Amino acid sequence: MTSQSNTLRVVRLGTIDYADALALQEAIVRARQLDRIGDTLLLLEHPHVYTLGRGADERFLIARRAGVPVHRVSRGGQVTYHGPGQLVGYPILKLEGAARDVHRYLRALEDVMIDSLARIEIAAARRPGLTGVWADSLKIGSIGVGIRRWVTLHGFALNVDPDLSFFDAIVPCGIQGCVMTSIAALGHPEISLAGFAEITAQVFAQVFGYARVERVDPTALGFRCDDARA
Repeated sequence: MTSQSNTLRVVRLGTIDYADALALQEAIVRARQLDRIGDTLLLLEHPHVYTLGRGADERFLIARRAGVPVHRVSRGGQVTYHGPGQLVGYPILKLEGAARDVHRYLRALEDVMIDSLARIEIAAARRPGLTGVWADSLKIGSIGVGIRRWVTLHGFALNVDPDLSFFDAIVPCGIQGCVMTSIAALGHPEISLAGFAEITAQVFAQVFGYARVERVDPTALGFRCDDARA
């Protein structure tokens, strides 16, 4: 589905501040636009943070929790929460040819989450007219993307074992009545975030048609957060 290289670079960043991760994405996006690097998938956790998409309605942020920052960013979608125990994936891919289809890209990200959950015997699915992934009536995975000159940024978030009470302060993704769940809450507390990140990387490569996965140490990325702020 993707472009030039048939290799996916996967970078595990651990826990990283939201603003720093955004700056890093900006730098990598610019490098990908110039073909200085290949397609890259960043996998990470954030400290507690709420984010709103570029057109998000602030009324969906019901309450502000002390010490939890709020960012409005250039992705699609409404308000969401990120925090410890949630796997966040930021694919930075150059879409070319038939892959230059936003809806196709969104459905592929949903496939990644659905197929990854199937690997641990959790049945998940789409809901008509909505973006994301549900386990029965509960939402477990969210998506909010940006695309710049057909290079993607932002991405997906899947709940492994976060504190779900942080979702009580928002209307998740602007969907009234939406209740969030997690892998742990669905009866799989033994699944670690690190282990599920490895499953997700493998499934992502399969769904997007990469022949090879290259695991890149964060120290070898060649970017600093300051590179994007300069």
